Amino acid sequence: MFRSCRTVLAVIACIFHLPAVLAAPTSFEAAKVLARQQVYHDRNEHGSFYCGCQWQWTGRSGGRIDHGSCGYQTRAQPNRAERIEWEHIVPASLFGQQRQCWQQGGRSNCKSSDPVFNAMEANLHNLTPAVGELNADRSNFRFGLLPGSSYRHGQCDFKVEFSERTVEPRDEVKGQIARVWFYMHDHYNLRMSAGQQRLFMAWDNQFPVSNWEQERDRRISRLMGHGNPFVSGERQWTLNHRNSSAGLSSAVPARQQPAPADTRIKGNQRSKVYHLPQGCPGYTQVGANNIRWFDSEAAAQQQGYRKAGNCR
Repeated sequence: MFRSCRTVLAVIACIFHLPAVLAAPTSFEAAKVLARQQVYHDRNEHGSFYCGCQWQWTGRSGGRIDHGSCGYQTRAQPNRAERIEWEHIVPASLFGQQRQCWQQGGRSNCKSSDPVFNAMEANLHNLTPAVGELNADRSNFRFGLLPGSSYRHGQCDFKVEFSERTVEPRDEVKGQIARVWFYMHDHYNLRMSAGQQRLFMAWDNQFPVSNWEQERDRRISRLMGHGNPFVSGERQWTLNHRNSSAGLSSAVPARQQPAPADTRIKGNQRSKVYHLPQGCPGYTQVGANNIRWFDSEAAAQQQGYRKAGNCR
């Protein structure tokens, strides 16, 4: 019964039919693939972060934007406007500049010498798919309010003022942005100005947690081993908040421990066939672009999938 339950957590998951916790990514490159496969795999028709644009997945972690789905118009960078990129909601330069490694050689030095920086850069709570050109235009600008500014990207509800180094995102993501900022600053003991604290506290109050934000947190929690307490309501941010610094002592997962086996059902969206993690040779052969995850065989069958014929 428990062949695939190789750790205490996995045994508990098997007994109570819960998904096992997987290993957190240890690099930005690995995080992008994991985010595509297990967090946003079914979200490409729900829209990108800043603009709500639909996209088609390409490759291991990329995507091609459907401009017509959101009224997007290219501002200046046609190549990046065509593709999905993975945006750090809290910019890598912001948390990097608070690490000694950045002062001694910038991002490349941090990636090669600082495990805490690598953990921050790979933290799935801080990653989201965005139109590449918006990722570039946002740069490392602060978030703020730009009531007098015009849109620069067609109908995309995204304002940027380059001279002020400020971006105002659409209302639908302001609350999520605030709670990610709270989490990253609390988890890694980062400094935040009083002005930014007040802005995000207002956004957190004005734009409460959505159903998707809760589901996103559940999916990421399963991969990272912990959720965002500002999404679950376990923690609240107040002015001059005292950080937990929990991520500084657990920034690097124990690499010598193998990741628990995945217990979910893997469906092939092209063939409408599903495979079990044990006894189905095709489980590891489904292409990343065709994966559809299910928590049970019944769930797969309800969506019109049938069990692979070569399963033992």
